[in-house]
Amino acid sequence: MTAFERRTRRLQSELSPGQAVVLCPSPNLYYLTGVWETPSERAFFAIIGAEGDPAMVVPELAAAQVRAETWVEDVRAWGDADEPMAVVDAAVDDQASPVETYLLDPTMWARFSEGFRHRFPAASYDLAESVMSALRVRKDEAELAALRDAATIADAVSIAVRGMGEDAIGRTETELARTIEDRLSDRGGTGVSFETIVGSAAHGAHPHHTHGDREIEPGDPVVLDFGTRVDHYPSDQTRTVVFGGEPPDGFVDAHTAVLDAQAAAVDAIEPGVTAETVDAAARDLLEARGYGDAFIHRTGHGVGLDVHEPPYIVAGSDRRLEPGMVFSVEPGVYIEDRFGVRIEDLVVVTEDGCERLNDSPRGWRPPDRA
Repeated sequence: MTAFERRTRRLQSELSPGQAVVLCPSPNLYYLTGVWETPSERAFFAIIGAEGDPAMVVPELAAAQVRAETWVEDVRAWGDADEPMAVVDAAVDDQASPVETYLLDPTMWARFSEGFRHRFPAASYDLAESVMSALRVRKDEAELAALRDAATIADAVSIAVRGMGEDAIGRTETELARTIEDRLSDRGGTGVSFETIVGSAAHGAHPHHTHGDREIEPGDPVVLDFGTRVDHYPSDQTRTVVFGGEPPDGFVDAHTAVLDAQAAAVDAIEPGVTAETVDAAARDLLEARGYGDAFIHRTGHGVGLDVHEPPYIVAGSDRRLEPGMVFSVEPGVYIEDRFGVRIEDLVVVTEDGCERLNDSPRGWRPPDRA
């Protein structure tokens, strides 16, 4: 039995009689079927009832590829001259038990969700998010292996880019971002996890600044946040580096505070601890150091097939941590119009604590200035 089928059978064990999950091209679809597909105007579904075998309804032009990629045996194709919902209707009729409630993929386009409501008006509808999130939040060994490999690539590129030292000065943020992306690819990564962030000087004070035409100058703190994918699983790592020159007043103190806050949060991680406890460990330290108002986002987010997914490490979350959960720990300090500092690693919760998936240097100095 493949990992994809095992996950599907676990999902079915959580469904009530009469429920069926309907997935469209999405990380959820890949998680259960092994098929990675881009959403389009063509109807493409997996229908998974509480018992029996799932069915897939796909465009005829994709059918051969889908059959080669998935463990699902019941793959039904529709042609351009066909009505795809009629094929869906037949697949639903062949389910092991009548479908009374459809749990739709939360990313499903409205044109398709409305198609189900129109075709099956007597059924009730909800989102598949709750059952899928509960299933995906704890990573299995195959997922952890991919996440570790992606993190290893990010670590290697982080070390190489840090090693540029003063050679990075004079480059634009965009040029440095492209260098990072090329090196991720050269080391075996597939694409980027998200738009690469290179935030120099005041740009670093904007947590989701990506990159622009500003040239990196001596003394600039530069926030570097990037990752790549391995088998569809992403890395996500942040370091803040001064490539040359002397950093601005207050930077070293802020960087030390963020580094200490990250260590405090990591030390707080173990099974049974709530997400808000981990957030508080970082937040309380930064508050005590005088940076409470400068920490303007949550401490972390879950990472899996989606770069942002549960669990969210945020104040007010009573979600208890469990072994196999993977999330970022990324406190930050943002001084408007001056600089930003963020340090981020991914961690996996273990039976008695956590394992950091990233281990590249976290200091602000390049090797030649260490």
